Amino acid sequence: MMIKETSLRRDPDLRGELAFLARGCDFVLPSRFKKRLKSFQQSQIQNKPEKKPATALPSAAALPSSPQPVSPTPHVNDVVTTPLSINIPQFYFPEGLPDTCSNHEQILSRVETAFMDIEDQKADIYEMGKIAKICGCPLYWKAPMFRAAGGEKAGFVTAQSFIALWKQLLNNHHDDASKFIWLLAKPNCSYLEQEDFIPLLQDVVDTHPGLTFLKDAPEFHSRYITTVVQRIFYTVNRSWSGKITSTEIRKSNFLQTLALLEEEEDINQITDYFSYEHFYVIYCKFWELDGDHDLYISQADLSRYNDQASSSRIIERIFSGAVTRGKTVQKEGRMSYADFVWFLISEEDKRNPTSIEYWFRCMDVDGDGVLSMYELEYFYEEQCERMEAMGIEPLPFHDLLCQMLDLVKPASDGKITLRDLKRCRMAHIFYDTFFNLEKYLDHEQRDPFAVQKDVENDNPEPSDWDRFAAEEYEALVTEESAQVQLQEGSFEDYEADEPVSPSEFGNKAGLLEDFRNVTYHGNYIRISSPS
Repeated sequence: MMIKETSLRRDPDLRGELAFLARGCDFVLPSRFKKRLKSFQQSQIQNKPEKKPATALPSAAALPSSPQPVSPTPHVNDVVTTPLSINIPQFYFPEGLPDTCSNHEQILSRVETAFMDIEDQKADIYEMGKIAKICGCPLYWKAPMFRAAGGEKAGFVTAQSFIALWKQLLNNHHDDASKFIWLLAKPNCSYLEQEDFIPLLQDVVDTHPGLTFLKDAPEFHSRYITTVVQRIFYTVNRSWSGKITSTEIRKSNFLQTLALLEEEEDINQITDYFSYEHFYVIYCKFWELDGDHDLYISQADLSRYNDQASSSRIIERIFSGAVTRGKTVQKEGRMSYADFVWFLISEEDKRNPTSIEYWFRCMDVDGDGVLSMYELEYFYEEQCERMEAMGIEPLPFHDLLCQMLDLVKPASDGKITLRDLKRCRMAHIFYDTFFNLEKYLDHEQRDPFAVQKDVENDNPEPSDWDRFAAEEYEALVTEESAQVQLQEGSFEDYEADEPVSPSEFGNKAGLLEDFRNVTYHGNYIRISSPS
């Protein structure tokens, strides 16, 4: 705390302020005030034995000279005994800002009335949808509410158990993020882990009209749920802790997206988190690499993605545990489907904040939080070797380094930080230059003015991931529809610019190795297991 000298000069009475400062404030006073404070303390010590309960304060003559007060002198005791924090209102509400105008009693009364209309006053998970709406919650909160009220064990929820639950929630949690965390989390936990989302997402799979075709393919339920969970943590869990807090929920769009599910019947329109088309693209890409179909891929398998576009050195870094957390990956050298979801989104959308962090962790070999020139040269060496093998003369590292430093404009010379890459908005070009040869060559052939225009364009557009998923899904639909016609013997009716031989479909045949029937439901592809 700094006290200006001018304010002390204008104050007609310094005793109250000096007494306040003498209470034991833990800061060093300016030298010009120390003398005044020492004099005041000495006068207090000398006069203390002579003071009586009603004794007035020492006269102003005992203090250093100062202007005489115009108004009556306030008691020092009044200043000293005033709590410092009494005038500071509460500003931190970890459970949300309490709503003083809430109508909790009316809501509880309506809930009680709704239970009266239910047979035996026992609500199943479907009836809980009505209760959720009465409580002012989105429809798909019904599964967490049902589970939190003990419905998972008993098979139903009574009015008494739910009202007791809701009263406790309303008294301690005041915003949607806090309520959502409390309903889904384990007892005495203030965060969500991956398995906490499973009941909610299983209810989405079972009841959303856009996923009715999945009812006949239960083996895909867990894989769709795994995909959605990983996308949630990829976007929401910005701390990379594996634990989503209420603060992270508030900063994300997850609750708003979850509320959209009851309004939109076509789940593919909700591209964030829940799109079935996005799941299908991710799973097909994984299935192509997973030769033995044990839902794990090796380092050699991952290197085959996109015709070995990614360098072997960056693949090694992924399997080192830099981003694929867990002892299993580091020990056995295998990547699970869940980790592949993170890889694929990061690979195809390097503008995403999580993707920027993902690849920074991979390139930061020594883990010091800075990309040194040595680390950049380490990854660029392999790019040069691959270009020379293709008959392309690579740019010398020194020249390339000048280009990259001009691109990123790091705050410190010779050191590129994560903040530098996020600020420059050109991280996708930077990363592709060092470990994705195909995309690096594409960037080199593009018009630099077009690249700059893309960076400066602030209009909301589909992300790189959304564009990639849409294009890949259309390609998969076309390819598999052609294969179905080929299997049915009606390939001659399939119009194409050039005749396509059956061998060209061989790469996709592995996708159907364990799935014999492919049928169509609107724009969806449904793959079902053999009966």
